[in-house]
Amino acid sequence: MVLKAVLLDFNGVVINDETIHEQLITDLLLEENLRPNPQDLADCCLGRSDAACLSDLLARQGRIISDAYLEKLLARKATRYQELLVNLGQLPFYPGIADLIYQVRAAQLKLAIVSGARRGEIETVLSLVDWGKHVELIISADDLPVGVSKPSPDGYLLAVELLNRQHTDLSLQPAECLAVEDSFAGIEAAKHAGVPVLGVAHAYPYQMIHRRATWAVDHLYELSLDWLKPYYGSAPPAPSNQSKEGV
Repeated sequence: MVLKAVLLDFNGVVINDETIHEQLITDLLLEENLRPNPQDLADCCLGRSDAACLSDLLARQGRIISDAYLEKLLARKATRYQELLVNLGQLPFYPGIADLIYQVRAAQLKLAIVSGARRGEIETVLSLVDWGKHVELIISADDLPVGVSKPSPDGYLLAVELLNRQHTDLSLQPAECLAVEDSFAGIEAAKHAGVPVLGVAHAYPYQMIHRRATWAVDHLYELSLDWLKPYYGSAPPAPSNQSKEGV
């Protein structure tokens, strides 16, 4: 068993835009004459799709909406997000993402995005950077049934399935992938899919991420694929035995 593919979460791993999403969700709630609650935003949204986030936020305030109305809200947010990013002088990528893409290419690994974001949002960001063309597969909220979101493993399982379709000689197994996640929901999604997961402490303290992920780092630029590759010769070690030093 060897490492064959790297599967990246998007918001909170590739791009530091969680505050942008939070503000856009807040604006939608205010337009619905609802008062946003910061704790509800954290509970319902971090690491989850916009559809799951909005549905749960509205339900907590006693508002049940149709799928059609939810889609209108999601489309409004997606349009605003893309317009905002295009007008930013510099996109807020996390330090180390470009180097990680280089490591993936140098090792001739497959590279995919597995995210709860909408496809248009992801494609807009990737179109604005040179390394975006090296992402060969995107699994977005648009590829899953409405309401299906991390911690469900469906996105990761679909990524493995589609990579195998694209590369018939790959014979990719979940255990031969590396997921990179920043949220508890994302970490659980990868683990439920049988994918070893590196947690990066962008959203939570290192120790909290370390207790849940297979490996953990404080910052993306600490990640070395050369250090991780030997662990794919056997079962990955348990999180409790990991040290972030040298990852």
